Amino acid sequence: MKASLIESAEVIDVKKLTGSIFLLIANSPQIAEIITPGQFCNIKVNDNNSPLLRRPFSICDVDGSNVYFMFDLHGEGTKILSQKKTGDKISILGPLGNGFSLDENIDKFILVGGGLGIAPFPYLIKKMNFKIKHDIYLGARNIDFITDYGLSNLHISSDDGSIGFKGTVIELLEKNISSFKNSKVKFIGCGPIPMLKALKIFCNKYNFDCDISTESAMACGFGICQGCPIEKAKPDGNYLLVCKDGPVFNINEIQL
Repeated sequence: MKASLIESAEVIDVKKLTGSIFLLIANSPQIAEIITPGQFCNIKVNDNNSPLLRRPFSICDVDGSNVYFMFDLHGEGTKILSQKKTGDKISILGPLGNGFSLDENIDKFILVGGGLGIAPFPYLIKKMNFKIKHDIYLGARNIDFITDYGLSNLHISSDDGSIGFKGTVIELLEKNISSFKNSKVKFIGCGPIPMLKALKIFCNKYNFDCDISTESAMACGFGICQGCPIEKAKPDGNYLLVCKDGPVFNINEIQL
């Protein structure tokens, strides 16, 4: 894991993408220079102590000295971020955690996202730099939870059929499995726990390698508070920490 730092970043823009999904762009040149896909940052959303704790956000994209964070409204912290104006300052701690491994000795990456789980994918795709083929499978409850920002080669499913295939994203993978079953592929997943559990069953069924990006409430973001434990797949009395050992794990390394 690379060294992290705290940077006072200027808000460049806050865009509403769809439904309750927003994209915050901040000028953070020091962090932008060293962050890798799959890592995250802890953001202090206010100058005061309300809310007290920083909020963790995966890096969505990097463009020059600007870093991009995708989020949806689900609490006071994200509500405050959605109301930021150009020129406002936010304190960013990062980069934190361990990111994705871009092994080029494969035929294709298959990225699987559930709703806002696609947040880390735009920067990951950019770092692939078209050297590695990829397909993206995105599932959500309905069209309001779908955004294609920064994505390509996209296959969409929705629970209610309001966009794309009607069903879960895992059902869509099963439907299309003939297109990659006999290739050397690696899966990368990010989304809610039920989706990740289903993805684990799917990948183990067909013997696919898979890494996943996990989420957790956390305080410090670098392992001191021990506030984001995740159980190992083979319990030995010890736990891993999402912030320090993750957020990216092999899917068979942890208990979902």
